[in-house]
Amino acid sequence: MLCAPPPPPPPPPLCSSSLLLSLFAQTRPRTPTHPGLTHPEPDYSQTSTGPDPSATISGSEPQPRPVGMVLEGSSEALCPPPSLELRPSCNKSQPSPPLGSSSQPHDGVFLEDKEPVKYGELIVLGHNGSLANGDKGRRRSRLALYKRPKANGVKPDVIHNVSTPLVSKALSNKSQHSISYTLSRSHSVIVEYTHDTNTDMFQIGRSTESMIDFVVTDTAGSSGQGGGVAGEGGGGGQSAQSTISRYACRIMCERSAPYTARIYAAGFDSSKNIFLGERAAKWRTSDGLMDGLTTNGVLVMHPAGEFVCEPAPGVWREISVCGNVFALRETRSAQQRGKLVENESNTLQDGSLIDLCGATLLWRTPTGLRHTPTLKQLESLRQELNAARPQCPVGFNTLAFPSLAQREIVDKKQPWVYMNCGHVHGYHNWGYRKEKGPAGPGGTAPPSTGERECPMCRRVGPYVPLWLGCEGGLYLDAGPPTHAFCPCGHVCSEKTVGGWSQIPLPHGTHAFHAACPFCGTWLTGEQGHIKLIFQGPVD
Repeated sequence: MLCAPPPPPPPPPLCSSSLLLSLFAQTRPRTPTHPGLTHPEPDYSQTSTGPDPSATISGSEPQPRPVGMVLEGSSEALCPPPSLELRPSCNKSQPSPPLGSSSQPHDGVFLEDKEPVKYGELIVLGHNGSLANGDKGRRRSRLALYKRPKANGVKPDVIHNVSTPLVSKALSNKSQHSISYTLSRSHSVIVEYTHDTNTDMFQIGRSTESMIDFVVTDTAGSSGQGGGVAGEGGGGGQSAQSTISRYACRIMCERSAPYTARIYAAGFDSSKNIFLGERAAKWRTSDGLMDGLTTNGVLVMHPAGEFVCEPAPGVWREISVCGNVFALRETRSAQQRGKLVENESNTLQDGSLIDLCGATLLWRTPTGLRHTPTLKQLESLRQELNAARPQCPVGFNTLAFPSLAQREIVDKKQPWVYMNCGHVHGYHNWGYRKEKGPAGPGGTAPPSTGERECPMCRRVGPYVPLWLGCEGGLYLDAGPPTHAFCPCGHVCSEKTVGGWSQIPLPHGTHAFHAACPFCGTWLTGEQGHIKLIFQGPVD
């Protein structure tokens, strides 16, 4: 019996859209992910990973260095490798941020509602608010350091050992920063520096070339006891015999909070090079790196406590080209360096003093400057003093402090003081002690006027005009101007005179002496300052 053929199988059930998409995803061939699309390779020409062996130069946290030094002629110095990579190798296998992302804000971009970041301010001692000829461009008595639109910092990259005659050829690349150490007539070491996107560099020196951010010349009062008139330094006549280096030092500031600032001796010239000649103090460290000192040195003193709270002087140290801290040499330009001070760093703090052998600079942080009076506040203090109508106790004429803009010219109503007692008078042309010397014309040169006898207490001493301290950054607080420095007569707060009278400032090759920060005149007397005694109006 014939059987009918079996019926055809039923068609498969229709799949849902989600099931179709799932099947499509499983059967679709995978395309390999290109690393340049989702994980771009970082630019290793500008960044590096791992610890930096020369962190004190690159601007990161200082790392401890071995104490032992290897001098020229030792086994390590005679057989160095021809070149040494200072930048650690990069691990390209580590994950990188996705394309378009960045851990740092773009350079030069500042939000409109935010002020530019200020690292700090440098104030030259001995200039009472401005140079004698006025502040012009980069030649001024005070400079604020702000975050640059684009980072210009540098850090050590590669070290080369070359023959000395070939140094000029090795440094032919003017776009490359480098430091050359001449060890002998036949052997030199060149350390190449690379761009550091994390730091800003500011250079200070006597040179007026464009790479110098702050042009500094010798301060009048820093060279002796002569009564330095405020702002007298900075004239062009002293530059030929200046002891300040053309490229004295450089300051590296971190572009991210807390915006740490570090100082290094020597600055890069127009060819972006630093040369330490055969006679300069230099040495090879035990880890194969180089370091050295400049001819007259860069000295730094950090305050022992907080500058605005408990001002106390620290210890003067010398900073090397690589930012290491050393004890002072026997003389300023001696070839033998001092002992390495391991527990101190080149990090600037509020109140740090920088001496360039001819000019001394004060570093003030934005936090410290908040405690100092502004120019407007100083003018208010002057008006308050004059509003009290102080009178001369002998002539009964009303005294008045001249305008802050008036310099060096003594006003008829200007108050004068007897330095040994503090009694404030008007100017009078009597009371001289002739055996002490003749009077100066108009009383404009206090140290040469001779001594006078105070009619109130009969004490004999200098008789000088009083000047308000106009540089607010030199104040330690915004207190009333009740005291004056001896013997120059610059008036400021009690805390300010007490703090500065304790600070020994460098003078010459190895001498130190306290001086008035407004004019640079050496302080005299038991305390270096005097409390002013004003007499109020009789009516």
